[in-house]
Parts: sequence; structure tokens; C-alpha cells
Amino acid sequence: MSRNIEKVAVQRARASRPWVLAWAAAALLAACGGSSNPPASSPPPANEPPPVAADPALRQTSAGALQGVDDSVRSGTYFWKGVPYAQAPTGALRWRAPAAPKAWNGVRPAKSFASACLQIGRMFGPGANNTYDASIGTTMGQPVGSEDCLYLNIWRPASDEKNLPVLVFVHGGSNISGYTADPIYDGANLAKAANAVVVTVNYRLGILGFFNVPQLAQADGEESGNFALLDIAAALKFVQSDIAGFGGNPSNVTLSGESAGAVNLLAMMSSSRNAGLFHKAIEMSGGVSIASNLPPRTVPALSPASASLAQGQGILASLLVADGTAADATAAQAYIAGRTPEQIAAYLRGKDGSALLKVVLAAGLNAANPIPDGKVVPLDPIGALAAGQGLNMPLMAGTTREEGKLFASLLPSLSPTFKPGWIVNDATRFSMMFDNDPDAPAKVATGDIIDASYLPVDTPVTGFNAATGLITAGLFEANRDNLLNTLKPNQARLWHYRFDWAQQPAPWNDVYGAAHAFDLPFLFGNFGPSLLASVAFSKANEPGRVALSKAFMASIGAFMRTGDPNTAALGASWSPWPASLLLDATPTTAKITAQ
Repeated sequence: MSRNIEKVAVQRARASRPWVLAWAAAALLAACGGSSNPPASSPPPANEPPPVAADPALRQTSAGALQGVDDSVRSGTYFWKGVPYAQAPTGALRWRAPAAPKAWNGVRPAKSFASACLQIGRMFGPGANNTYDASIGTTMGQPVGSEDCLYLNIWRPASDEKNLPVLVFVHGGSNISGYTADPIYDGANLAKAANAVVVTVNYRLGILGFFNVPQLAQADGEESGNFALLDIAAALKFVQSDIAGFGGNPSNVTLSGESAGAVNLLAMMSSSRNAGLFHKAIEMSGGVSIASNLPPRTVPALSPASASLAQGQGILASLLVADGTAADATAAQAYIAGRTPEQIAAYLRGKDGSALLKVVLAAGLNAANPIPDGKVVPLDPIGALAAGQGLNMPLMAGTTREEGKLFASLLPSLSPTFKPGWIVNDATRFSMMFDNDPDAPAKVATGDIIDASYLPVDTPVTGFNAATGLITAGLFEANRDNLLNTLKPNQARLWHYRFDWAQQPAPWNDVYGAAHAFDLPFLFGNFGPSLLASVAFSKANEPGRVALSKAFMASIGAFMRTGDPNTAALGASWSPWPASLLLDATPTTAKITAQ
């Protein structure tokens, strides 16, 4: 029989519902002459329905079949949500490298997001319902999410096209919060605009994702406390093995991340152990420098392994005191010294996850970062990149013009003369933002949010813009410059953009402006609903911001395909670093300029 007929029938059989399997088998028999059915060129009998077309949202993975959603009418995409890329890291699997997902029988629904990873509620976190809603304001400071969270989500254009470029996105949140179900990260608009497959990934957070306790490694043979990075690597391995079944090209994968997600990306890029898992990178507001890489009065993205070791030992002792196992810190150290690694590991794995986080919260842990342990992450990631020991690939790096405005509460850490930038706590600020209508007259003024000592915001030296600019320069720009200047001698395909858009209705243009994370809605083409949308995106600024977003997404698509973000949609020529492209818009038009 014809090899082409056989090939088509087998392909249809592998990708289709059971009734299509039966039809494909019949087609094979007919082609082989093993049936008295009419030849393929003859029309079917009048009383026989035509073969049922395969469901485009039914796809096969290594672990089993997935039923996603054909969303072609609404968004022009197909999507699959809550796709397991590893087993739940619970019980004996807590603080272990992710284990491959178990195979399942039948068809697994993949129509809704899986739970956020366990975390303490924050204003940009998931709340009680794994989505953006008012419960975020009532769950701050409380455990939310689940340890059973190692899932990813996939969007692709509603077409039959194959070998599409793939974008894998890692969310931010200081590595202690965040979730892929945040509506900002919905991948439909970007997948359609860039004609690409978009994947978003949940990964372990806080001490469940980064925990440097030697007893765990000694008991289990684990090589590192960088469990979150191992999660992201496992998700990338899923992409390598299975994304072709969704129309993606596993040989053209771009890894992207923002804030903590960008830090994680760069930590992985600094190690050759991740070779072949991704081929291009887009980092937004990240860095991977340690203190010795940077000049004085700047803030490194990473702390040395010794800092995470001290933190891990302190958390272990705090847990022992909190549950009454030890009377105080001295007794806790004696208890630890008298136990085997296996006993300490069993003690830690026996703790309730929410109880763990409450102790960590009480200890004041407000960030987690990759651990430069010399195993999963080099001791000096910048040094490794400089020596050519990391991954050499095209890189797009982005910063926002006023990164530091989102971190105004950190101003006292810069100088004892600085007051906190906010005069309201996060719960109050959330309420102000959640209840805001960007198209209605403002309910609050700048002075209701920002300390009077920083007003007017544009006062030279002492104003809010100048003060938070120190955070922008000392943390984000210092780490950016160190990274890109290190890579430049060996990689010509380095591109930097600065996001300048600050067209929010008053007072939010002063409070946030072009702050950290405000480029995310433009990358994904999502302008609501979200906490940022509630204060930033009005009808008045819609034409300009939509035009800017379309140009940005077109550039992302070009970069994913070629490693060069230049496209006619930008209306400007983008030269490699040390040049920059400034992304801005008036209320009515995009305003993109080279610098």
C-alpha cells in the first residue's frame, strides 16, 4: 500500500479520539485491500457520516493524553492549563529534585489552572481562590496555595502550523510569591501575536524552593538546595520531550522571566548543566551578580552560599523552638547536633507546610534567591559567564525607567535619614488599587500614599523620583550593566530595552510611573483585569498603550525566531548593547526611540 496513506493514518490515529482511532484503522485496512469497503477515491455511502475531525485540543504527552480547550473563537488559540511536569513535591519528595510525573490512563482534563505554589499571601499573590480577586486583600500574611503545584500551562495559535518557536516564562515575586494564574500572565494574546507556543511555569517558592540545610543533602544525596531551579529545568525538559505534540519546536526555545524569574533564568544560564534546554533568553529586571562583581553602594542580586546556610540553620532552630522541641536557640543547636541527618530530614518533612511558612514569616524572611553552591549555580555566576563556562546565547534584557518606585518601602535601608516611601501598609494600598476605577475621578491623592517628605515627587535630590531612583540605579541598573558588559565580549547578540511608559491617571503616574513589573502587561498584551490594570489602564491611554504592546509583542516574536528583535513594527532601528531601545507611548500612539 502507499506509504503516504499509511503515515497519515497512523498520525491521525495517534492524535485523535477513540472514534477517530477506529476510522484510521479502517482506512489502513482499506488501503491494504483487507476490506470490501469502496476504494478511497469513491465517495462514502449516503447513509454514512463523514469521518469526525480530530479535536485540536486533544493532545498526547509522554505521561498521557490531555484535553485542553479550543478557544479559537474567543482568543484565536488552543490552550492547556494545569499540565503536570513533575510529581507533587510532598512527603518524602519535599526538598528533593522533582520526580517525573506518573503516567495516567484515559484523558486528563487540562482546562483550568492548577493551584499556586504554597506561599504567604502578598498584594501581588493569588489570594484564596488562585486568581485575582478581593480575597488577596484578606489573605495577606496567611498561607495560600498548595505544595502540589508543579504544573505548567500552554497556549498556541489556533492553526495547524508546526515547528513554532516556544517561549517558556518564569513569573516573579521575590521567589516567595506569585502564580501563573495571575491574569497578567495569560499567554493567549502573545501566542497569537507572535505566532508562537507560550508556556508559563509554576515552581516552588520560599524555603520550599531554596533551602540550604546540609542534613537534607547528607540524608538524601541531593546535590543542591536550589529546588526551584531544578523545577524550572524539569519544566524545560518537558518542553524538550513533549512540546512538538503542541506544535512547538524543541530546538527553538526562549526562556524568559521577570524579576525573581529573571534572576532564576540567569542563574540557570550561568551553568553549562542546562545546555540544550533553551536557546535564547529574555530577562526582565533581573541580575545574577554577587557583591564582589559590583562597585560600592550597589546591591547584588545574589548572596553567597554562606548566607543561605546561616538562614537555613536559623529556620531549623526556629522550628524546633516554635513547636516546643527545644526551649531556646541554644537548646535547638544542641538538639540538632545530637541527631543524624536522616532524623533532621524526617523532622523537616514531617512539618505541616503552612506551619513552616508561618515560622519563616515570623523570622522576617522576605525574599529567596538562587544559592551559588558550586553545583547547580556557580559560586560566582558572573565569573562563570565571563570565563565562557555558562550558556552563550542571544539575550534580550529589559529594565523599567523607574524600577525602584515599586520598592519605596525599602528606602530606609539606603540611609537612616530616609523614611519609608509609603504611609499606608500593603493591605490598604491593595484596597486603594483594587477599588480604583481608572476612568473615574481619583479617590485618593499622591499625599495619601507617599510620605510628605518626598513631595513634590520631582523635587531634585529629596523627591520621591530621586530617592527611588537610587534603588533603580543601585540594584537594577548595576546588575544589568555588570551582566551585559560581561557577556558583550563573547556575544554580539545582546539587546536592551528600557520601558518608559508612565501614562497612568493621577495620582498613580507619580506613585508608580514606569515602575518595576509595569512592562509585563505590554509583553503579554493583557490590560485587565489585574491589580496593575485597576490603576494604570484608562480609556484615555488605550490607543497608545495598545500600539506599544503590539510593537513589543512583534519584536518578541522576531527575537524568538532569529535572535534579533528588530522588526518594522518597532518603527525604529534597535542596535545591540550598549545601545538601548526606549519603549514609550503618548496617550494615542506608540513612541519608540533608539538611544
